[in-house]
Amino acid sequence: MKDWRRPRPAILRRQRILRGATDTENASLDGRPQSIWCDNDYLGLSHDPRVCEAMASAAKRYGASASASPLITGYTEIHQLLEERLAAFTGRDRALVFSAGYLTNLGTVQALAERGDTLIEDRLNHASLLDAARLSRARCLRYRHADAADATRLLQEHQARLILTDGVFSMDGDTAPATELAAAAHAHDALLLCDDAHGIGVLGAHGGGLLEEARLSQVEVPLLVGTLGKALGAQGGFVAGPADLIEHLLQYARSYGYSTALAPPLAAAADQALKLLIDEPEHRARLRDNIEYFLQCAEQHELPLQPSRTAIQPLVLDDPESALAASRSLSEQGFAVCAIRPPTVPEGTSRLRITLSARHTREQIEHFSEALAACCPAKLEV
Repeated sequence: MKDWRRPRPAILRRQRILRGATDTENASLDGRPQSIWCDNDYLGLSHDPRVCEAMASAAKRYGASASASPLITGYTEIHQLLEERLAAFTGRDRALVFSAGYLTNLGTVQALAERGDTLIEDRLNHASLLDAARLSRARCLRYRHADAADATRLLQEHQARLILTDGVFSMDGDTAPATELAAAAHAHDALLLCDDAHGIGVLGAHGGGLLEEARLSQVEVPLLVGTLGKALGAQGGFVAGPADLIEHLLQYARSYGYSTALAPPLAAAADQALKLLIDEPEHRARLRDNIEYFLQCAEQHELPLQPSRTAIQPLVLDDPESALAASRSLSEQGFAVCAIRPPTVPEGTSRLRITLSARHTREQIEHFSEALAACCPAKLEV
């Protein structure tokens, strides 16, 4: 049994109380004015009045909850429209919406793999994919991070039939070698699942994520998992792919059939946000500009960021105490950035996980970069 009585103080986590919206400039966190540099609202759509109005309108019509499983009475025409729009947007036959991104991965992998199977996945995959592999009871082998050659070796040696990878890795901001993994999967008759929760809305010419950018269809990558709670500013998750595979998941994914469906107001908010993502490319353009400008400022201040071209920009500070000290220093100056520590990341890689948003201004980025440089002097000497 795990020793729950002696946790290390430096890795203890706690809830912080947010009053009002996660505004990039005037949020209140634990009673202190803060600008937010650590949430996943990459395009700022959770604050868009049209998204909020769609949610309010659906709540008036359908109530606050779906009140049942989607296989009983919890599936509405809003869910149907959202799934159709997601399928068209991702270039897949069909999509299935779950009430959470975590549940999407749990249900999808559990419905595909079972005891006696072998699956492989990236060592730094999101916890939902790691837990999904455990839940499936299949044998799980983990390849070196973003190493397609190592993945290919495991496919060859163990005849694995399922590959799991993040698209954009949530703690590092780097991307999977999707093209190489897709080729390896095809060569070894394996099914590739890509969870692009942090790529959709950020990467690709139309915001379709890493797979759109790499021009990989459902033929090369049969299963695309995404979230409604990051760039789309709502809540929930989805999986998109060939019609027969999605029908299989509808029938056998336990976290789909045995959970209350996504609340209709949230489905309506996600649907409206998806319309804006498609029709208004300026949100993505602002985010891209902000990422580029932050990287310029970081280079000017000699901040040793990890290689990332996405909205996630990690600054590794090794030990939990250093990451906590930097986070507290920034908070005192009005900048909210979380210190990420083990077990979320491996020992020796505690970090500040910085995220950029389309809502940030250039002036904010300049001030934040200056504060970041001032609170990390030891790293600047490396």
